[in-house]
Amino acid sequence: MTQKITPGTAVLLVIPPLLWAGNAVVGRLVHDLIPPITLNFIRWVLAFAILLPLAHGVLRADSPLWPHWRRYALLGLLGIGAYNALQYMALQTSTPINVTLVGSSMPVWMLAVGALFFGATVTRRQVLGALLSVCGVLLVLSRGEWSQLLAFRLVPGDLFMLLATISWAFYSWLLSRTSEPTSIRGDWAAFLMAQMVFGLAWSGSFAGAEWASGRTHIEWGWPLIAALAFIAVGPAVLAYRCWGVGVQRAGPAAAGFFINLTPLFAGVLSAAFLGDTPKAFHGVAFALIVGGIVVSSRR
Repeated sequence: MTQKITPGTAVLLVIPPLLWAGNAVVGRLVHDLIPPITLNFIRWVLAFAILLPLAHGVLRADSPLWPHWRRYALLGLLGIGAYNALQYMALQTSTPINVTLVGSSMPVWMLAVGALFFGATVTRRQVLGALLSVCGVLLVLSRGEWSQLLAFRLVPGDLFMLLATISWAFYSWLLSRTSEPTSIRGDWAAFLMAQMVFGLAWSGSFAGAEWASGRTHIEWGWPLIAALAFIAVGPAVLAYRCWGVGVQRAGPAAAGFFINLTPLFAGVLSAAFLGDTPKAFHGVAFALIVGGIVVSSRR
């Protein structure tokens, strides 16, 4: 890794994968109760309400947010409007284990996006690691049968998760580029609220399109209410807080390694709550993905 990761930074970067694994399991549990994009929109409405008492000053007309609105509109699109909506769409047809394993290709996309769009240097070791990780992702997509790839018989949810992962890679690199005043960047609640202001607009417009298509059924009850409470507090507010600080401390490429903990947590949680036992190819795929990242991140 290019930057030293202290124990405190490591803790910050472990918390988001744990919460995001829980988010994948919960999203799968309620996929019959609420449309996926609507779930994302309500999640962020609740998160917005939680943060409002802490960061309402961001919404004032004289807030330093507005001169940088284009940057926050892009962060809100990639990290709030697109990533989570695509993940919940993926969980309509794929399992939490598959979704999180496909998401484990994140460090590969971090390297590619950094090299192509942010001027980051990519070494031969990193390329070799990326190839190993890509093999792991292809193994997940093929369900352990390479003939499925040759016949292009892929589960739509896996492709949605690939798009979500690429979106998150751009989001993480943009997080590492500091251009806003310290009054926003130095206040975690204000920084996240600034993204939510625009993220809610994006996710609301996407939910409107979903409703226009006729997907409006919501089965209200304690299971859905409990799920919404969890994903609003944990995977939204707490995980984004920890990820934002961790990326700033360790850098996007190094932080991306910790994403590979997500399928481990998802496997445990899926077995406990969904009865979704990991298959042999999941273990091989995870070994390839982690092996690739270890190779690419060594000095």
